[in-house]
Amino acid sequence: MKKILLVLLVSLTALAQASEPAQVMIVGTYHFSNPGQDIHNVEAADVSTPARQAEIARVVSALQGFAPTLVAVEWPRPQADERYARYLDGTLPPSDNEVVQLGFRLASAAGLERVHGIDVKGAFPFGPVHAWAEANGRGAELAGLQARAQAEIARFAALQAEHSIGTVLHAMNQPGAISESHALYAALLRFGDDDVQPGVELNAAWEQRNLAICARLLQALRPGSRAVAFFGHGHVYLLRRCVVEAPGVELVEAIDYLPRE
Repeated sequence: MKKILLVLLVSLTALAQASEPAQVMIVGTYHFSNPGQDIHNVEAADVSTPARQAEIARVVSALQGFAPTLVAVEWPRPQADERYARYLDGTLPPSDNEVVQLGFRLASAAGLERVHGIDVKGAFPFGPVHAWAEANGRGAELAGLQARAQAEIARFAALQAEHSIGTVLHAMNQPGAISESHALYAALLRFGDDDVQPGVELNAAWEQRNLAICARLLQALRPGSRAVAFFGHGHVYLLRRCVVEAPGVELVEAIDYLPRE
């Protein structure tokens, strides 16, 4: 049985490699409209001003250089389908949300009839991690990790004061920034003992959500697709890893296209 599975896996990999590979760019973003849904949130500058709109236009223009054939965003499919249709016919109310400002604008500029909403709901059981830390004398350590996360968020927020949106996104999508974001999740694996493992459970839930997101992205691809996916910065590490590991898919670096001004 193992030999049969190995042969099947090799055959599927060879088939994927024989086709023209799909190319995927993951663009990590912050939430332009400050929804406050994350534990730590970038305080976004008003993106509706003429100056910021010009900056967004330059980001979209730069990403057009990739010639995308597919755009994916951090909204569920029904929401993305309904709102992009309204965006195209001019009935969608103005929105500062990055899905609209980046995803919809890029898709429209590329002449795409659809934007793929690939987000899914998922648990984020931070409460048990906090409770375990407090009960085991590790509250200060956990608070230190949270302060570290907040400091990284504050750094990106401060960049907005003197730099363009393109520059902020370029900084967020640097390999070091992506790894630093994920390292905070990995650090939570130290919070637990024996059969009580809240850090493991949080990471498992986070990984499951991101695998479900990546599955929807991979299912939307075709040989030769050129996809741009816009997602919150915290998702980027796991989504990139999934793309790199998928047969027949090549990862394209966002920083090779994002403008620096």
